Amino acid sequence: MTVLILTSEEDVTADMVVVHLNGSGVPVVRLDPADLTHGVSLSGEYVHGRFRGHLSVGGRLVSISGLRSVWVRRPGVPAGRAPQPSAWLTEEASQALYGMLRGCDARWMNHPDAALRARHKPWQLRLAQRCGLPVPATLITTFPRAAREFAERFPDLVVKPVSGAHPQDPPRAVPTSRVAPDTDFSAVAFGPTLLQRRVAKRADIRLTAVGERLLAARKTTAADADPQEVDVRFATPGPPWEPVEVPARTADAVRAYLHRAELAYGAFDFAEDADGTWWFLECNQSGQFGFVEVETGQPIARTIAEWLSRPVPEEPAELDEAGSAMR
Repeated sequence: MTVLILTSEEDVTADMVVVHLNGSGVPVVRLDPADLTHGVSLSGEYVHGRFRGHLSVGGRLVSISGLRSVWVRRPGVPAGRAPQPSAWLTEEASQALYGMLRGCDARWMNHPDAALRARHKPWQLRLAQRCGLPVPATLITTFPRAAREFAERFPDLVVKPVSGAHPQDPPRAVPTSRVAPDTDFSAVAFGPTLLQRRVAKRADIRLTAVGERLLAARKTTAADADPQEVDVRFATPGPPWEPVEVPARTADAVRAYLHRAELAYGAFDFAEDADGTWWFLECNQSGQFGFVEVETGQPIARTIAEWLSRPVPEEPAELDEAGSAMR
């Protein structure tokens, strides 16, 4: 059975996993939904109570019922590179592709419905609280007065976008920044603003969760680090990432988070304070892991490949009135 990877053409992180899949002899097909109708074709037939679906990419025909897993890595907008792209064509292509894939028995990393929900940062914060992960005091508001009162209670704050974007995705990428003591917060009225108590961190933690396996890395905050650089993604390079053990309580809480979020993969960011507490910042359901693997040697790509390679579990046979298995 085949592993299907939905991602853009230039995705080095996906390449790392493909190497392991090829090495273990597991068939793999890589497809960017942006190429639909222009290099990628699909067909699905619903006849006599049965479904037969196929995808064609690079001259290779793949049966949808023959998929063992689907990795939704970083796919492009469906039909985005069609000769005549349009919002209508994108919606049609999206409905066709993801609609057919949702009907197969493959395992997902991550299911599109769960992934869409998991992107919402306010939802993440509440789920983290419910799962027992420490969350810094946070306010999301369009009320200037609420922002001022929050700043009075928590004078040392950072501001960050409600919807995050990776530094490689300009111009939407905005770094987490410290809030000046004399800020009047009037501009809060023009758009939702996320204010959060700054964690005086001694290290950043990136925890990559693949199924039940948790691989954590720690990056110590340099003694001479600029106090205004609070976002490790944009900060001046410092000490390297190093492997670190996950505290038992954190591990239990992260697994509870994944279970409730229905995620098979998650990249968790924490800030470690002077007491060693890991404060939850966010969970990116499609976060990068290549930079961590390169610096730490942790087998993240291999772990993902092994998860994707696992066979689809067989459904239990139905029983007839006599209690015999029906095939």
